[in-house]
Amino acid sequence: MKKTIAVLPGDGIGPEVMTEALRVLNRTAELCGHTFEKLEAPAGGAAYDQYGCHMPEETLSVCRQADAILFGSVGGPVDGALLPKWKDCERNSILELRRAFSFAVNFRPVRIYSQVAHMSPLKPAIVEAGVDLLIVRELLGDCYFGRHEESGAIDNRSALDESTYTEDQIRTACRAAFQAARKRRGRVTSVDKANVLSTSRLWRRVANEVREEFPEIVFEDMLVDNCAMQLVRAPGQFDVIVTTNMFGDILSDLAAALPGSLGLCASASLNASGKGLYEPPGGSAQDIAGLGIANPVAQILSAAMMLRHSFGMNDEAELIESSVEKALTSGYRTADIKSGDPTEKVVGTRDMADAVLKAMAEAPVKTLTAGTSKGD
Repeated sequence: MKKTIAVLPGDGIGPEVMTEALRVLNRTAELCGHTFEKLEAPAGGAAYDQYGCHMPEETLSVCRQADAILFGSVGGPVDGALLPKWKDCERNSILELRRAFSFAVNFRPVRIYSQVAHMSPLKPAIVEAGVDLLIVRELLGDCYFGRHEESGAIDNRSALDESTYTEDQIRTACRAAFQAARKRRGRVTSVDKANVLSTSRLWRRVANEVREEFPEIVFEDMLVDNCAMQLVRAPGQFDVIVTTNMFGDILSDLAAALPGSLGLCASASLNASGKGLYEPPGGSAQDIAGLGIANPVAQILSAAMMLRHSFGMNDEAELIESSVEKALTSGYRTADIKSGDPTEKVVGTRDMADAVLKAMAEAPVKTLTAGTSKGD
């Protein structure tokens, strides 16, 4: 099977971890009889240097030619946030891609790996109970895409951020969540602020209508403030959480802290045709860029999500994911997930990817012919 991938490495550690993810993808192609054509283009600060903007038409054109987009990270150093090269860099890059390709839903899986459970800030008893959840976030509505205004008055400043939702936007996100729950543990929690917000009251009505289409799924509504508390207090109760753009942004970052490192998290943003944007949720980490110590696992797992969700290559995705887990079981750690145990093998970016590749080489690979991989 031949697939075309738009590769946008971005800034900071983005190019470093992207290089390792592409090595893993190349090996997957060799083992499983696929061809992945990669079209590279700049985004973020790297694009600004070349084109004077963060998401140029040239990059969007490359993305249109591709079956999926594999994204690294964008953004500059903290002390340069207001410089033209870095100001609004993430918003101009990511939001523009979401708008251009109608990426309506974001999937953010959160799992605590037993091999690095020591990194979790949760109490051991909570970790031992198991944490494996999926946050489904609506991406095209809410105040992120509404009207924004700021007054120019010096002595009486004010600002407005308008939040709007349509029934179709809500229904799309909720259906995606219920469909995901069918392949997991069959439970959906819809999160809103229906006791205060009109948009949340509409959200709750539509979510409860969608639940009627999936009678086998256990469903509950939950207020966002309670959900935030429960994610820390008892995250094992959750299977699939579906929520609004802003609440999803906040809750997914909170949940990403549970495994102990953003270097272990991946994400997918999908549109109605199955085209996706796949990226690690961590930033560009400019403070460690070029040192060869960044954790490539998040980028590698994002590539695995691409194989599963956009290409229907479930076996190949499972091969990568199980190989990551085997590398962790074998004691390989980057600096962000080390515990100080003398038996650990603390390695850099490339060596961590080498450990994943070694695990892939040792794994029993199902016999696949090009174009015959089992899809969803």
